[in-house]
Amino acid sequence: MDAMTIPQPGGPDALTWADVPDPVAGDGEVVVEVAASAVNRADLLQRQGLYDPPPGSVPYPGLECSGRIAAVGPGVAGWAVGDEVCALLAGGGYAEKVAVPAGQLLPVPRGIDLVTAAALPEVTATVWSNVFMVARLRPTETLLVHGGSSGIGTMAIQLGKAVGARVAVTAGSPEKLDACRELGADVLIDYREQDFVAELGPEGADVVLDLVGAKYLDRNIDALAPDGRLVVIGMQGGVKAELNLAKLMAKRGTVAATTLRARPPAEKASIVAAVREHVWPLIEAGTVRPVVDRAMPLVQAAEAHRLMESSTHIGKILLTV
Repeated sequence: MDAMTIPQPGGPDALTWADVPDPVAGDGEVVVEVAASAVNRADLLQRQGLYDPPPGSVPYPGLECSGRIAAVGPGVAGWAVGDEVCALLAGGGYAEKVAVPAGQLLPVPRGIDLVTAAALPEVTATVWSNVFMVARLRPTETLLVHGGSSGIGTMAIQLGKAVGARVAVTAGSPEKLDACRELGADVLIDYREQDFVAELGPEGADVVLDLVGAKYLDRNIDALAPDGRLVVIGMQGGVKAELNLAKLMAKRGTVAATTLRARPPAEKASIVAAVREHVWPLIEAGTVRPVVDRAMPLVQAAEAHRLMESSTHIGKILLTV
């Protein structure tokens, strides 16, 4: 089969379409014939040689996919050849086929086409595990989402509103803020011209979902409400910052930092099961929807990476096979 490989780290043109061995369904796994994958920031880091895949994973990128089951390994129940699925992956989505632990599979939601379903696994698993399982967002609380127009951000807005939270977002253009407003965001903050702490006011945010990292750490603490929870899931603004413990303690605040890719399959399966229970009904009811900027052929993955690096997109960028 063919896959998008990275023979040497580098820019987008380091991505190389090449013949690779076909995957085999091991114990507890299925092989998915890929219809589409999606671009995530982790793919860009891996291409640059800054984010190695977990041990034992295939070496090419792609943290999610949609498609049809082509083979079922021993020990798998509840899935059959031909089933339409989407899946959370440790890697390998930029390919014609990929082997997936069965616990990381989700059925394609009713009302969502097979290609668009590739936009769902990573964002739903990331948002549900962090905003709800870690930070325990509750109705009437305020959720601040940095990067509100990103794939993660667009899903966080919708899930926050679905549970009855007040949602504030930061984004870098009027067009992006308009998109956030259409998804239900209550407070719109242009980070180029406005200070998000001031815009939130003295009540602050009960939960902050941060993709920026070090650059925002101190101001995120300032933005927390009493008993607030900050969850850091990205490092676009650096990896090292000073934490003022006095400010954090005065607010009885919590800082958590998580990753999804390196979790063992059992932990991912637990998150996927929670997503299927809590998020899939919202998608099938039309309350929550995937936001897709565009779909591009997988052979144009380099151009898709350039688009993500430009940060001009809104929502997910898909790669079709």
